[in-house]
Amino acid sequence: MDIPGLPARRAALNLIDAVLRRGETLDQAGGSALARVKGDADRALARAIAGEALRWRQDLDELIDSATRLPLAEDAKARAVLQIMLAQVLRLDTPPHAVIATALPLLMGGPRRLAHGVFSTLTKRGVTLPDVPTLPETATHRWGERASAIAAGLAEPPPLDLALRDPSATAEWAERLGGVSLMPGHVRLPRGAAVESLEGFRDGAWWVQDLAASLPARLLGAGQGRRALDLCAAPGGKTMQLAAAGWQVTAVDNAKRRLERLRENLTRTGLEADVVLADAFAWEPEEGFDAILIDAPCTATGTARRHPDVLHRIGERQIDDMAEVQSQMLARASGWLKPGGTLVYAVCSIERQEGEEQAARVSLTPVPIAADELPQGVAPAEEGWVRTDPGMLGDAGGLDGFFIARWTRD
Repeated sequence: MDIPGLPARRAALNLIDAVLRRGETLDQAGGSALARVKGDADRALARAIAGEALRWRQDLDELIDSATRLPLAEDAKARAVLQIMLAQVLRLDTPPHAVIATALPLLMGGPRRLAHGVFSTLTKRGVTLPDVPTLPETATHRWGERASAIAAGLAEPPPLDLALRDPSATAEWAERLGGVSLMPGHVRLPRGAAVESLEGFRDGAWWVQDLAASLPARLLGAGQGRRALDLCAAPGGKTMQLAAAGWQVTAVDNAKRRLERLRENLTRTGLEADVVLADAFAWEPEEGFDAILIDAPCTATGTARRHPDVLHRIGERQIDDMAEVQSQMLARASGWLKPGGTLVYAVCSIERQEGEEQAARVSLTPVPIAADELPQGVAPAEEGWVRTDPGMLGDAGGLDGFFIARWTRD
């Protein structure tokens, strides 16, 4: 059936199914789900529909249930189609007639009349979504007293953050790009900017990196030619930060394709690093390092602003699995640190098991993080480590959720 816009809606449905039924990330699911969608605009639309349907899933389901005599099964295709229909109208400002024309064919041979009736009922009522998305109960329980603030930070996809190769030129680049800076070496632009067309991209003056993700490398300071290990380095934002700060960087990762992107980024920015394709649990350095940055594998729940799939596919099992990997990686990498060297551990996760509980077991000497090393609005904890989450810096556009801690070897 050749209906304009239908392949994008079918792809959005397949993306949601991959997340909820198979536990895949939106990025993992994209290859197959978007294969038959032609054009960048339609592929971006499919991802936007799926992302907003997942971001507001609890609230969309509440609306759907309010318009049905008997609740639809949680995994019913009609429910999923209604979710993407409502997400388009309520979040993407798609005209109702266009939504109906491109969504009902997804239920060919199924309950099209039911979906049409529910959708029409809700649009005639003039329903709206709340200002803040409702979190799944499991996430609310895990995130405790910060859950409401975190939810507020998830209401909109994030702005575009850039990390500058030369932090001394921050004011210049903020003016040239029409952005704002929240700390030296950072420029924030409204979301939707076409990255590769922005001034400075081809010259390698900056790279895309969330403000929170830029903090761990900053905490190692100036390299002055000393040796630094960036463990789990791809796609390379932290490697480039360290290289730009004067470190002699060894960048290790086990993902070949992501390391290719790291090499491309180094070439574009004119920065240098020794790039190593290796498993961190099998690789052995020939000598110790003055600094080690571990951006450890994690559940990535802190990236829910841009990856709302984590709200629905991460649970205790995934958290426990990642915590075990992190614990082993910290213990192994700590042995590669020279006396007097500095180790920074970071995860883009909101979960205590991946952050505070990991830090409490490290036997190195803590080096407390100071307030003047952080953007205004982010403060170190009493223990000297840092916890960010999407509910912080709300008026300025928020930031990802990270845990960061720092130690030295005596």
